Amino acid sequence: MLVFLYIAVVVSMAVATIIEKYQGTAYVADHVYGAWWFSVLWAMLTAVAVFYFVRRKVRRAAVVALHLSFVVILAGALLTHLTGRQGMIHLREGEQTQQFLTAGGPHGAVCQLPFSVRLDTFAVVYHDGTTAAADYVSRLTIADGKQQLHAQVSMNKIFSHRGIRFYQGSYDEDGQGSVLAVNSDPWGIPVTYTGYALLFVSLVWMLIDPRGRFRRLLRQTRAGTGRMQRGARVMATVGACLIASLSSAAPGTLPKETARQFGQLYILYNDRICPLQTFAVDFTKKLYGKPHYGEYTAEQVLAGFIFWGDEWSNEPILKMKGGPLRSTLQLPKYCSVNTFFNPSMGGYILGPYVRQYYMGNNDKFHQDVGKVDDRLQLIMELRQGKLLKIFPYTRHSTTWYSPVDKYPDDINADQQAYMRDVFSLLNEEVHAGRFDRVDTYIAKMQKYQARYGGRSLPSDLRTKAERLYNTVPFATILFMVNLTMAFLLLAVRMFVRKGARARRILTWAAVAVMLAGFLALTLCLALRWIVSGTVPMANGYETMLLMAWLVMLLSLLTWRRFSVMLLFGFLMSGFFLLVSHISQMDPQISHVMPVLSSPLLTIHVSIIMMAYALLSMTFICGVAGLIVGSRQARSLHILSQLFLYPAVSCLGFGIFIGAIWANVSWGTYWSWDPKETWALISLMVYGVAFHDRSWPWLRQSRHFHWFMVLAFLTLLMTYFGVNYFLGGMHSYA
Repeated sequence: MLVFLYIAVVVSMAVATIIEKYQGTAYVADHVYGAWWFSVLWAMLTAVAVFYFVRRKVRRAAVVALHLSFVVILAGALLTHLTGRQGMIHLREGEQTQQFLTAGGPHGAVCQLPFSVRLDTFAVVYHDGTTAAADYVSRLTIADGKQQLHAQVSMNKIFSHRGIRFYQGSYDEDGQGSVLAVNSDPWGIPVTYTGYALLFVSLVWMLIDPRGRFRRLLRQTRAGTGRMQRGARVMATVGACLIASLSSAAPGTLPKETARQFGQLYILYNDRICPLQTFAVDFTKKLYGKPHYGEYTAEQVLAGFIFWGDEWSNEPILKMKGGPLRSTLQLPKYCSVNTFFNPSMGGYILGPYVRQYYMGNNDKFHQDVGKVDDRLQLIMELRQGKLLKIFPYTRHSTTWYSPVDKYPDDINADQQAYMRDVFSLLNEEVHAGRFDRVDTYIAKMQKYQARYGGRSLPSDLRTKAERLYNTVPFATILFMVNLTMAFLLLAVRMFVRKGARARRILTWAAVAVMLAGFLALTLCLALRWIVSGTVPMANGYETMLLMAWLVMLLSLLTWRRFSVMLLFGFLMSGFFLLVSHISQMDPQISHVMPVLSSPLLTIHVSIIMMAYALLSMTFICGVAGLIVGSRQARSLHILSQLFLYPAVSCLGFGIFIGAIWANVSWGTYWSWDPKETWALISLMVYGVAFHDRSWPWLRQSRHFHWFMVLAFLTLLMTYFGVNYFLGGMHSYA
């Protein structure tokens, strides 16, 4: 009965996330997560589990506390469901109300507040010089009898009065109104938080308990370290297979030094102010797939299209990926802009296909057409000057303009003429070959930006950090180095006998390379942190880098006891860096959403990523354990369990810290978002592996390894499946 109910709960949650993809969030909220049968299913699972637990006469305090914490958390969730009230208030500026609309149902219900709320002002706070929102701020007046309070609600900053909490939810398009989320949960939250606290204590207790299973495994490995290395050769081979399965006349341009100086100008790009070099690098990557074109730097490529557009339109710089577009139109691997403009064929040869694409034809051929058209439009807009927003003007706030923008009347005529004509003057000097005068013009443009840029200009430290980050392709270099070292260590284990002097030297050399790579990746993450101003954990690309960093740190800390960890470290960190390099993850640095500007984000994401890094090690152990002999499989079984205990502890910590963050940010600690749901599914699936007394088949190493391999699929779904298929609030992560 317990097994049946456990599987039923997991399957119900998994199916619900897929239904949500096609039927919408409101549908699954009403028909699954909010349905009576789903609550009954959880209640039955809890009751049967408690009965089974008591009948087993479990007496170990840490184990009892751990399971009790889940019961308390579920009790808190039930209290929230029965007694909590969530809703919203929509107010225009100057408007007052003593009611809020509850969530649920087609129209909700109107509830009374024990006081009145008035919206005094609402404001969107932008990052200087951009249209990227930094915060949303509602200023309120609370009238409670004779008492009158002034309050402020913004992202991650709630206001609470008489047990009722207000959160910034949304706002009106005209900026004159605000939508506040309202939450009243006097019983559910204290009980739930008590369960969280008990969970944290019990998970730590489980890891440090001298009589606990984790500590016994550690003692066992001290006595049998030699045995645990016997599977290393096959394990390395498996990992190697895993990675292998993935994996005219010169156009005119500026001299490199002049182009470098040109790249030091600032530009409004990707809704932030950054060096023009950043735009040039992204522009060149989007066209050619690399941050340079032959011997030309990114700044030279950008300047080439600006000042020698016709010549560069003949350059084969557009990289065409294999696919139906390339095969149907018989295109080479690299095309020029002019390839797609043929007067004898009616002009723009992709035109009819582009119209079909925007009319809804979304097959692979038309998707490829859309991507090529985007790149061609990028070039056209650059040549027209629309993208060159390099002229700031500050009055009450700073706005950045391009040479072809419409300027406001309060900018004097001389200044407007300068912004409109300076590129024409530059063009004359460029084509006359007077590059010393070009340098002078660029220097004057830098002074202009410094004078009129106001507070929107980044600091010198941020600028230097971004230029260094643009110059060194950290992830590309490190994934090649790490995977090369993984194959080298594989060869060492296969052909150099254990204990040989050459093997010891190569091992220490590998440690040095690992340490150097770790420091380089640390610098990469630090530079992103300085440039963005936030901890680099806000998107898929950054979390892949963080996963690689954590794996390398873990390997450096443990390789003396388990020498195979060097191989593991190079293999898995190389894999994560390779995924970040070849996937659709966007490496561009941008402002994070205001809701992500919370210190709890750092704790939540870093702990979750540590869990994923450790669980990836159990996967490698599992794959290798299915290939090696029984004695080696047993050693890998023990090693996998050593990773499993802290991994599941971190996963538990991360999930429930995320729940606390959600409660602080928008008033509900669990919203059944697809990523939340799949993280819970992963926790429940991996939790099964600890219960080999209840399920004896898990004691057999081969069965355990099969379980670890299959359990890893839930992790892939949690990270990649949600991001690229299911969507939801966490799809950016």
